[in-house]
Amino acid sequence: MRIITDTSASPRLRVPRLGRTRLAACLAAASIAVLALAGCGPSGTSSGGGSTSQPSTAAGTLTTASTKLGTIVVDGQGRTVYVFDHDTANSGKSACAGACTGLWPALTTSSMHPTATGITGTLGTIAVSGGQHQVTLNGLPLYTYSGDSAAGDVNGQGVQGIWWVVSPAGKKISGKGGSGYSY
Repeated sequence: MRIITDTSASPRLRVPRLGRTRLAACLAAASIAVLALAGCGPSGTSSGGGSTSQPSTAAGTLTTASTKLGTIVVDGQGRTVYVFDHDTANSGKSACAGACTGLWPALTTSSMHPTATGITGTLGTIAVSGGQHQVTLNGLPLYTYSGDSAAGDVNGQGVQGIWWVVSPAGKKISGKGGSGYSY
């Protein structure tokens, strides 16, 4: 048996290198996973505010559009409007906070009295930061989805089983539409 006692030559440990593309893909996937986990699950706290990236509708105008899911509520620019299962009707607060607000911007207006065409549910608002008001329908806060790139898109439908398009009567429509994922 031979014993080597020379410690001056340190052995090299070979660690495989990831290519730049593979490393970037891994980092992107990790970032998306963090957003998905942190953004839209129950957080245990409610926030009456949103982020500064909230889109504002044209004076809080809502209307309807015909989609593969039926007649749904859209904002003044034709973007699909969603409700969030973690919100409580008439609570005066939004349960979407933190990273959630980046993916699901609140539908806001500067007016306390949003206007609508074709909406039969009860419209209202809740106060959010910056003097804005989040539009509500039947007491539920309304949102748009950052994954909808054009008027009429319904990519947020059914995301994580908690985001839904809404009918003109203010009822969530639970049919299939989007990918089911938040990324």
